[in-house]
Formats: sequence, C-alpha cells, structure tokens
Amino acid sequence: MSFAVEFSTRPQWPATWAGCKQAKPSVASSEEGPPTAFHLLVEGGAKLYWLHLAVAPDAPLSSLDTFLRQIWLECCGHMSAFSIGNARYSGHPMNEMGDKSTRVPAGKILSVGEKFSYEYDFGTTTELALKVVGMRQTEAKRQAVQLLARNAPPPIHCDECGPETLATQVCTQCLWNGSGWVCEDCAETHECGEEMLLPVVNSPRVGMCGYTG
Repeated sequence: MSFAVEFSTRPQWPATWAGCKQAKPSVASSEEGPPTAFHLLVEGGAKLYWLHLAVAPDAPLSSLDTFLRQIWLECCGHMSAFSIGNARYSGHPMNEMGDKSTRVPAGKILSVGEKFSYEYDFGTTTELALKVVGMRQTEAKRQAVQLLARNAPPPIHCDECGPETLATQVCTQCLWNGSGWVCEDCAETHECGEEMLLPVVNSPRVGMCGYTG
C-alpha cells in the first residue's frame, strides 16, 4: 500500500509515525521478510522542508532525480546532479567535469548511513541534503521511488501584517534580502509589482526562478 503522511516537525528516531509501523526506518526482521528498499531522508531550505522516501535498489538515480523534480523543483527544465562520495552523477554528464551517468542503480552506490547531496539548477540553485537512514519493506509491486511522508507547510507570516496573517506570495526580488513575504492584500500594493511575485508553496524552491509548485 502506498501512503504519505504529513508532519509539522521532523520526527525523531526511533519513532512511530502516526500509528503506522511500516514507516519506521529499520531493517525488517526475518518474520517480515527481507528489506526491499532504501529509506531516504531528504532535507532542504534549512531543514524546513523534508521528505521520507523509499527507493528500490534497482531503481536508477535518474528515477530519484525525476521524483524530486516533480514533487519539489521542476520549473524550467534545468540541469541537476547528485554528489555521492567523490563522484558526481548527472543526467547530462560532462566529461570535462568527470561526471557519471544517473542511469546507475541506487543499490550499486548507496548504503545505510550514506550522506550525499543534490543540486537542481546551476544558476539559481536549490540544494538538498540526503541520507540513507535505513532499509524497509515495500509492497510486491513497488514503485521505483515512493513517498512515505513529508513536512506540513511551514507557517510563513506576511512581513507587513505580522504573525496574525500568513503570506501567500513572495517577491523574487526582495527574497534575496530575506523579506518579501506578503499576504493577498499586501501583494496588491507591493512596491516591486505583482509581476515579481510567486505563490508560497511547500517546497525549498519557493520564490526561486519561475517555480510555482
């Protein structure tokens, strides 16, 4: 069974996820059968945003790349790359950079405890930190990458109205100065103009490039 659970804060291990035993990042016992997937924690945006994923060992890194783009990142078809150990894996390998292909299966290069990183867009870059926190079982007809849980949208307040009002849009110009979060009413009078605004979305790429969720 495929499922996704949202949490307002990142759970600590060991933990029971909202009564769902299968979501614990532990190696399955012999009674349950052998583990069949890597359990990954993905974090971005100063750890405000996170995902827990199950990744099949035979799934290529390109499947993980595609999943991250679809759920968090894709806006303009930018390039991306994983950095694992001393190697860099890209969907468009550059020989001069020593890149390797993302066609490699996850099981050939990942192991429990492995920490690695991912970058999307080498201009306005979104960086993610990933860790293999354990192994887990998945259903027989498993997906290459399966969402287990994700953070609830963090409350971001309007810079003009204060903590009583949530921001719904962000200014791509002011964001570089750590401001520019506005509610619907304040968006109409924002000095940079409505053309500079993007919607507030539950993603570490919020407010970057042309990302709208």
